[in-house]
Amino acid sequence: MTLGNQDIIKAVDSLSRYQLKIRRYLHENPELSGKEVQTSKFLKQQVKESGLSIKEVDGTGFYAILDTNKPGKTLGIRTDIDALPIVENDKNLKDDRLCRSKNDGVFHACGHDGHMTTLLTAMKVLANKKDQLHGKLIFIFEEGEEVGTGIDKMVKALKDEKIDAIYGEHLAAFLETGKIGLNAGPVMAGNAIVDFTVRGKGGHGSRPDLSISPIFAATNIINGLASAWVNRVDVTKTVTLGLGLINGGTIANVIPDEVRVAGSLRYFDTQEGNKALDLVRKIGTLTAEAHECEFIENKILHDNEPVINDENLTKLAQDSIEEIIPGSIDKEITWFASETFAGYNKLCPTVFAMVGTKNDKIGSGAEHHNEYFDIDEESISIGAIAMVKFASEFLKAD
Repeated sequence: MTLGNQDIIKAVDSLSRYQLKIRRYLHENPELSGKEVQTSKFLKQQVKESGLSIKEVDGTGFYAILDTNKPGKTLGIRTDIDALPIVENDKNLKDDRLCRSKNDGVFHACGHDGHMTTLLTAMKVLANKKDQLHGKLIFIFEEGEEVGTGIDKMVKALKDEKIDAIYGEHLAAFLETGKIGLNAGPVMAGNAIVDFTVRGKGGHGSRPDLSISPIFAATNIINGLASAWVNRVDVTKTVTLGLGLINGGTIANVIPDEVRVAGSLRYFDTQEGNKALDLVRKIGTLTAEAHECEFIENKILHDNEPVINDENLTKLAQDSIEEIIPGSIDKEITWFASETFAGYNKLCPTVFAMVGTKNDKIGSGAEHHNEYFDIDEESISIGAIAMVKFASEFLKAD
């Protein structure tokens, strides 16, 4: 048995006031990655009110289990719970905000308040419809997605739950409200950290010949990387190099001992990502050596793997969501941002949907991690309907 479309829509709509209350509370009370203590307590209280059991995980993350006590598959549904260290602007792209963070300098600038609200809404609906479902649902509340503090602990905790698939959603500011991005294969980029120091020999600016300038060495490394990205990286397998930090010296007439350079790579093909990291190391080492400097790796490694949607799960999600929200599915969405959701591939096949939250009329649509970022609260209901529909179809008795 599966839940009827109108039953799902009606059940989600009946929770509209609940959604606004929860989302605005979470938005007003954000907490940084790994420090989501009050957020976790609040979420657990919501879970308990829905009658679900809670499994603790090291840190602030946890998961909750809805067991129908009928044979069937096990589906995980995941949300992240952390906010960002960003000062929120009083306005979005058009007008004053509906609600503001009360924690100065901490802001849900990526939509995680909406993610939590969507999952809690879907959880309530599914718990109320438990007698119409088969199998088991595991609701995953992951700490520290923005900095990766929770994913390994959560994956370890879930290993014994024998999960058949994990579904997740991310609000997308680049996608109109009412649209849902869903395609098979890579949908979010892998991320690698590039952080290195070039060490030379400092001295007085009047006699550069008596020094070994790490500034010239670092500059030539950066130029070498720019050339390599044009000539050495496969043009059919995009890898971006974004350098965001170069730091060396304190005054104009003193040559420093060292210069630090840092940034990130984004890629959809892990093999090409590995090749790009090797290029950074090789060009850095040999160029520094040519300048009689030392190339020191502070951190050059993969941070998140690409988020890759399973083909069968994607087809099920596309078909089921299109049935309940006709015209919603966009099959051409990829995003160069990265996500720890990729880590769940170690457990089982996964699928990740992008839920549009851009609405020019209310001023939502600013880039994620931006002071003007805001969500269209209508997208929470859309995400919840999609989530419940997919869960119902996946758990359908064989």
